Amino acid sequence: MRAVTVVDGQIEWREHPDPVPGPGEVLIEVRAAGVNPADALQVRGFYPAPPGSPADILGLEAAGEVVAIGPSTTRFSVGDRVMALVAGGAQAELLAVHESCVLAVPASMDWDEAGGFSEVVITAHDALFSQAGLTMGERVCVHGAAGGVGAAAVQLAKAAGATVVASVRSVDRHDDVRALGADVVVVPDEVDQHGPFDVVLELIGAVNLATDVATLAIGGRIVVVGVSGGARGELDLLRLMNVRGRIMGATLRARPLEGKAAAVQAVAHQVLPLVDAGRLSIPVTATFDMADAASAHERLKAGGKFGKIVLRRDR
Repeated sequence: MRAVTVVDGQIEWREHPDPVPGPGEVLIEVRAAGVNPADALQVRGFYPAPPGSPADILGLEAAGEVVAIGPSTTRFSVGDRVMALVAGGAQAELLAVHESCVLAVPASMDWDEAGGFSEVVITAHDALFSQAGLTMGERVCVHGAAGGVGAAAVQLAKAAGATVVASVRSVDRHDDVRALGADVVVVPDEVDQHGPFDVVLELIGAVNLATDVATLAIGGRIVVVGVSGGARGELDLLRLMNVRGRIMGATLRARPLEGKAAAVQAVAHQVLPLVDAGRLSIPVTATFDMADAASAHERLKAGGKFGKIVLRRDR
């Protein structure tokens, strides 16, 4: 098979041995795969794949058709349309993945959306509900709401009955995020005018830390899942103590199979019905041929996107 491969800090479309599905695994012929900031970090050498995942093949999410199954696989059959969450190797012609980290593609979803679904939706759902314990009627701030995880988070929080304030630096993207259901869309400097917040989903990083803590409601929770805006910042501990606030961080990539599977299956039960009902979608800002992944990374680097960049692969 061919795959998007990191070679000396560059991206190339290279040949690799075909993967073989092991016990409990499915082999997917990939039709689409999302491009994420984590991929760009891996190219630069800052976010290596965990043990057991391909060290040089990019990609954390993909969608396609099952073409083979391994021993003891029971959830899926050859020919099923599926999408998967993996720790690496998704941007390839073939992908072997454990069936517990695979979701059925809803009939209403095309390949582009499916290819960009798993990483962002599972990340957003895990952060908001499993980590922060978001409940109906709470007030949520989503920083970086025009990105893939942010767009998913806005829709998920609204579906859960929360009031959503979305922070988006590019004013050109405000109407797009408002159309996802955000109650208020502001530039980051105006967030402090719209608190207090029960939950803050921090997708940018330390640049927002002071505001995040200052705008917490009593018992408020901050979940950090992105640090493109810095990984270190000053923390007002007295303020955090006064509101009995909590700060937590979360990533999916390094979790053991059981942890990833739990996050995937939670989305299967709680989120896929929203897709079927037309209440959640994946905005796709641009698509590229998988063999031209380098151009997709240039688009990602340019910034200002809404939703996902997706690599396509035609048969």
